[in-house]
Amino acid sequence: MSDRIIAACDGAAKGNPGPAGWGWVIADAEGRPERWEAGPLGRATNNIGELTALQRLLEALAPGTSVEVRMDSQYAMKAVTQWLPGWKRNGWKTSSGQPVANRELVEEIDRLLADRDVTFRYVPAHREDGDHLNAIADQAASDAALRQEAAGTALGNADLPVPAPAAPARSKSATAKKRAAAGSATGRGSRAIKAKFPGSCPCGKPYAVGDMIAKNGSRWGHENCAAPAADTA
Repeated sequence: MSDRIIAACDGAAKGNPGPAGWGWVIADAEGRPERWEAGPLGRATNNIGELTALQRLLEALAPGTSVEVRMDSQYAMKAVTQWLPGWKRNGWKTSSGQPVANRELVEEIDRLLADRDVTFRYVPAHREDGDHLNAIADQAASDAALRQEAAGTALGNADLPVPAPAAPARSKSATAKKRAAAGSATGRGSRAIKAKFPGSCPCGKPYAVGDMIAKNGSRWGHENCAAPAADTA
């Protein structure tokens, strides 16, 4: 049996920038969560949240630890696994000659990676069939961003954050029919896009960054929620 433990980390920003937070969860080699931590960042960007989450996770792991880190942030993963060597060679400048953003965080992560055996695994976010550890880290970061309070096992919070249920995937034909019905009700179609910020659908339930949303009347909401009929009074 492998002695490589499994961990996940995530950052969140309610607005970009906006109230932000970070979170991580560490599991055993079988994927059973053992401890977690989350913290606030005040007003920050999502990228800062993602990098801080990775930094805090690595700080929580003893040097020499063998770990698989699961993340849904391609930016944070590529920053420390692909772009970092070039940034160093270029004197911490990007290929376009601009200063590297969030350099201090990247440098600290680089230092922590040097004496830990870390492999990275990208996992999609907000998926019903997604990675359960990433979902826990995502919820921990989101809670910290909203409450601006630290939490975790070391602070006496034994219960893991409970991820909000992800919307089940619909077939393309069902989605097309729903969209057509909404367009008929309003007299026009509504193109679905990925949400850049979290929000609330007219149905009363929230949507998260990355969820597919469409215009429901005068508001944005879940792609699969029918748009309200136009007011003809």
